[in-house]
Amino acid sequence: MTRNTVPAVDAITVEVVGQSLAGIVQEMQNSLFCTGYSTIIRESRDASCAILDPAGRVLSQFTVLPLHLGAFPACVEGLLSFYSADELSDGDAYLVNHPYWGGSPHAPDMAILSPIVIDGGLFGFSASIAHKSDIGGLVPGSSSGQAREIFHEGLMVPPVRFHQRGEPVREVETILRANSRTPDLVIGDLQGQVGATRLGAERVRDLCAKHGTSTVASAAERLYLLTERRSRAAIASWPDGSYEGYAALHSEGLEGGRPVAVRVTVTVDGDRATFDFSASDDQVAGPYNIRPPLVRAVCSYALKCLIDPELPSNHGLTLAVETITRDGSVLSPVMPAPVNTYMPIANVVAEAIFDALGPVLPRARIGESSRGVSGTLSHFLPGEPYPRVQYELPAGAVGARADADGVSASKAHVANGTITPVEILESEFPVELVRFELVPDSGGAGRFRGGLAYVREYRMLGDGQFSGRGGHLLTPPAGREGGLPGGGGATIVNPGRADERHVSARDGNVRLRAGDVLRREMSGAGGYGDPREREVERVLDDVRNGYVTPESARSAYGVVVVRAGHTWDVDAEATAALRAG
Repeated sequence: MTRNTVPAVDAITVEVVGQSLAGIVQEMQNSLFCTGYSTIIRESRDASCAILDPAGRVLSQFTVLPLHLGAFPACVEGLLSFYSADELSDGDAYLVNHPYWGGSPHAPDMAILSPIVIDGGLFGFSASIAHKSDIGGLVPGSSSGQAREIFHEGLMVPPVRFHQRGEPVREVETILRANSRTPDLVIGDLQGQVGATRLGAERVRDLCAKHGTSTVASAAERLYLLTERRSRAAIASWPDGSYEGYAALHSEGLEGGRPVAVRVTVTVDGDRATFDFSASDDQVAGPYNIRPPLVRAVCSYALKCLIDPELPSNHGLTLAVETITRDGSVLSPVMPAPVNTYMPIANVVAEAIFDALGPVLPRARIGESSRGVSGTLSHFLPGEPYPRVQYELPAGAVGARADADGVSASKAHVANGTITPVEILESEFPVELVRFELVPDSGGAGRFRGGLAYVREYRMLGDGQFSGRGGHLLTPPAGREGGLPGGGGATIVNPGRADERHVSARDGNVRLRAGDVLRREMSGAGGYGDPREREVERVLDDVRNGYVTPESARSAYGVVVVRAGHTWDVDAEATAALRAG
């Protein structure tokens, strides 16, 4: 069905179908989170579900990870390049995790695609993408900062039939088990995905039985065309012109210490917007590249932020803008370039877009957000053949906006996900959390303060290792309009002891012994506006809450705080003199 031949469907039916599809996808998501074997799915919620049409256009997605809005269509495109539509049957489920022959962000993100067949015809796909604890590769957890080609990053599966007419394909499952350090978790999570996609397919068939298949298909298409129309109407209100933006990823161990730059030119012409990233740096030797489907998804995310956070997450967001990348660049790498640490560069893409549009759009005015400090902790237990892989999704902080402080201890932009609870970690892994708190002064000073980072310290109760993918940011998240940058983050073994050691991505695997302490400090976010313009009472509240030290209150904000019994108070006279000076 083409966009010019969509049958007329009344507005009420369109809304009913749209809300029904959204409810179906959320039910799928809840099923997946409740049946997940690994902490990555159960606790971190590194997974998304969607309903797609026969061509892979997203009809509805429950937005946990915005990047999957670009990944799902590319996965279906990869599937249809291996199988024809008449080969797809009810009860089938297809698996793909190849970043170049499908749309997975990196190999640990495995997609399950279940055809929705109604009256002998392919209505579309019920799909899920979820991160796996380990699929082989150089390090436990599969995501190595030392990867120099995609073959270092674990098992890559082109689109293959994983379940046939409701039954698992034993050979595929055997291959997966043979290539994972955590086979039971991987297969268990995949079975949970299959269950979620079957549930979605069943619910869609019920919806079609109630309203009619052609009516549901037409209403779903009308939904994403309405999203496109709303998006174009908003773009038409933006000032015409070309706007340039820049952001960089710059950390220890990355490209010999040089920054990797993302450059974008956003051109607004009437109701059309083009995001041209051709001037971005070349692809890098390490795993910090990202594929074009995900770049398009970041553009859709930015569009939703700038227009209306309540816009439906569907194909219409991708229709409203054109995205241009250059082959061989960090945003369109050529195989076999590694891609396992794609998330930091994805956030840099978002920062570049907001940097470009900040001068002309109030919603785009935001300090840079945290890049995170990623890595995997694994534990070697006597008598167990495989390590226990403690894979967490570390958070950071969100930059200050033009009218509000940033958000502390939070994922930023397209990263999303949640922080794994202390109780879960200590009950499932031989580790003790000895420290988990916000880092004072890590939020960039400004009229509005950047979000604070957090620190976690893990005491090993047995032998293990840490496999880092990032480290201290040499150029921390920048402030805007006079705001100061956030903290740079760090990874340290045995902080404060004689054998203290700072860890960077170039160190690879770091062996840990029982009693060692691993400190992981995230990076903070940039501030917005002149710190000397921040309200004195806000600075005082920050000091009382432990967000800002008295020293920084004086040096960065020009506010003098003094002890007043068990609390702090402002020395008004000294503050007035300091700010006047």
